[in-house]
Amino acid sequence: MDHHTSGQHSQPSFQWLSFAHQGLTEIPNEAILTQTDTLEVLDLSYNLLNENPALLGQLEKLSTLILDCNNYTSHIKFPYMPSVTTVCINKNKINNLPVFVEEIRRKFPNIKILSMMNNEAAPSYFNGGSLTQYKDYRQYVISQIPGLEILDDTEVLEKERAQARKTYRLQHSSHSSRKRRGDTSKKDTHTHT
Repeated sequence: MDHHTSGQHSQPSFQWLSFAHQGLTEIPNEAILTQTDTLEVLDLSYNLLNENPALLGQLEKLSTLILDCNNYTSHIKFPYMPSVTTVCINKNKINNLPVFVEEIRRKFPNIKILSMMNNEAAPSYFNGGSLTQYKDYRQYVISQIPGLEILDDTEVLEKERAQARKTYRLQHSSHSSRKRRGDTSKKDTHTHT
């Protein structure tokens, strides 16, 4: 099926677009959004970005988002992007693991690969973390994003997934856990009356 209308000049279409190493402080939305029908891989790495990438939600075919070596924090707000299966956000300023992982889990429901190495929230040998901290980090992330197949540079093994489920429960929000506790106490009061 041809998407080009005769007589009109069309933009060249790309599946992969890189704005890496450009010293950008803002996402070049205008240039990126000309590719909403075709863009599958977007590389914004090695820049000075810290703005919320809200408009990227218009990229309905995007499968890979690369944000390595920028200034993103744990409080980044992504748009809902069900087509994205890979997010690389290595070497940023992510220091609050629960906040960041909840955002990833909610906004990228089909994520399979998450790489967030060299962030404070992802302890490893390379940034001063212990083996215990690294294993705990992996278990937490795997427990919160059950469909994950690769975390950082390592495949998620089934035994690791099982251990993560035992160690951590999926945390939807503090409101829902309070509600559950409240429901239990109501049941108890009903049985006593």
